[in-house]
Amino acid sequence: MIERWESEDPFDARLARSATGLLASFNREGVLTAADVHVATRASDLAGEARDEVRLAVAMAVRAVRHGSVCVDLAALREAEETLPWPDPAGWLAAVAESPLATQSLVQVEDGLLYLDRYHREEGQVRDDLLARLAAARPVADEALLEATAARLFPGEGYAEQRSAALAAARQSTTVLTGGPGTGKTTTVAGLLALLTEQSETPLRIALTAPTGKAAARLQEAVEGAQQAGQFTADDRDRLAGLTASTLHRLLGWRPGSSTRFKHHRTNRLPHDVIVVDETSMVSLTMMARLLEAVRPEARLILVGDPDQLASVEAGAVLSDLVAGLTTRSPDAVAALRTTHRFGGAIGDLASALRVGDADAALAVLGSADPAVELVDPSDDAVMAEVERDLVAHAVALRTSALAGDRAGSVRMLDEGRLLCAHRDGPWGVAHWNRQIERGLSESTGTPLGAGWGREWYAGRPVLITANDYGLGLFNGDTGVTYEDAAGDLRVRIAGGAGLDFTPSRLGDVETLHAMTVHKSQGSQARSVTVLLPPDDSPLLTRELFYTAVTRAEECVRVIGSPESVRAAVTHQAQRASGLRTRLS
Repeated sequence: MIERWESEDPFDARLARSATGLLASFNREGVLTAADVHVATRASDLAGEARDEVRLAVAMAVRAVRHGSVCVDLAALREAEETLPWPDPAGWLAAVAESPLATQSLVQVEDGLLYLDRYHREEGQVRDDLLARLAAARPVADEALLEATAARLFPGEGYAEQRSAALAAARQSTTVLTGGPGTGKTTTVAGLLALLTEQSETPLRIALTAPTGKAAARLQEAVEGAQQAGQFTADDRDRLAGLTASTLHRLLGWRPGSSTRFKHHRTNRLPHDVIVVDETSMVSLTMMARLLEAVRPEARLILVGDPDQLASVEAGAVLSDLVAGLTTRSPDAVAALRTTHRFGGAIGDLASALRVGDADAALAVLGSADPAVELVDPSDDAVMAEVERDLVAHAVALRTSALAGDRAGSVRMLDEGRLLCAHRDGPWGVAHWNRQIERGLSESTGTPLGAGWGREWYAGRPVLITANDYGLGLFNGDTGVTYEDAAGDLRVRIAGGAGLDFTPSRLGDVETLHAMTVHKSQGSQARSVTVLLPPDDSPLLTRELFYTAVTRAEECVRVIGSPESVRAAVTHQAQRASGLRTRLS
């Protein structure tokens, strides 16, 4: 089925009142939005293309990007939704390929797929740069020293997977390191960096990076923590001292006024010898293209992530494409960690069931008596009231800590519990639950708190940074807590190694964090996680979303949803059209 929007408002902004022909029909059916229609109309007018079916094809390509796909398979659209007035499939793609839009490089057709030109170029660039890196001469290594150091850093059978992955990465210039939460990806990265620095006669310039500030901070903390293991010597730690992590935007050199062009590029490469990218599943096609063109050909690139997690909010499913494509062409380039060390029992079993798409196994785990997992029926008012009391109790404890001025304790408390939602709005969304928890907090404390009460800022308000602010050193995904200082003034402590404090007035793009979307939770962990599944007909309910939410939990996870919602989530995979894996393989 093709996802559609519905509205009874004749003045809905998604309606293109000037549209005609097929564009008007598909707009009224809720397939296209006004933005899709207007972009297709303008591009066709510029190219001198008047055919109705070609304009529809361009609008569907624009729509595909909006839904996270890099391209669109026109032939598959009719099969997905036969009731719509599709053009004759036999000549539809051919008409686009011979149109002025294609000859003027506004769109491209390749392997039966229709692309907007920008994404076709970026996908080709990512393929070419990766294949060039794989074809380059492999780094020279002292094999005897490499094997001996790997045996020391990854001793015994318990570290066999990590040892094998680190050795494979040390022997080549490009590695994709995959694995679920708790499989030891960061331990492997720390050991790999120790291997590489020992092999080098001069200090290596190492960059640790991730798509968001929160993920970058966690990467830095995890690498530092891994070095405290007994197998790391003082010399290992000295060689790795001073490593800091940054966002990809900061690494590449942010330029004011542009989100897709950076200081470092093909003619001004990054100076680093080793670049480690964590949470690669969150990296879009555009950002991967910008990264690959900025990396020096002789530098080592290690892409780390979990291909079963949600993909980037922008177009592309790069990590899963790399794993599928490179495994066929160059198996050594993909190192997979499969043994989970973080999860025990039920959470690990649930994650495994989700990874393979076994709905019966997932429901069996959720229905077990194991206290680490729980399935809550949202139609049971008494149980839902208890869930809300638990969430409010956490908010009350956070406020108590913040009123006492305990900055560090308040920040730690953020990761004690987390409510994750699929939607932003509506009864299952973040906005609704943030209001509900703030209402309960106000009733419990006897103090009106929250935007609805005219007090947006209050001690104990958890916040999420939603946009990069390079002047303040804040990044999309950073979290923090509002506290009361000794003078009785409100301040916001941002989590992470820097320990930054700000007055609320200096923070522009922030949201309340009693609840957050699953997408924004990527790169973070919490001791206890509550997952609010939407109804089983929600288009956002996918296996990747459910898996990502469940694997944010360290000790226990509570799923609020019906068995039908659980089954729908497990069986519905997110589909993103892309030609990258085929091009790579």
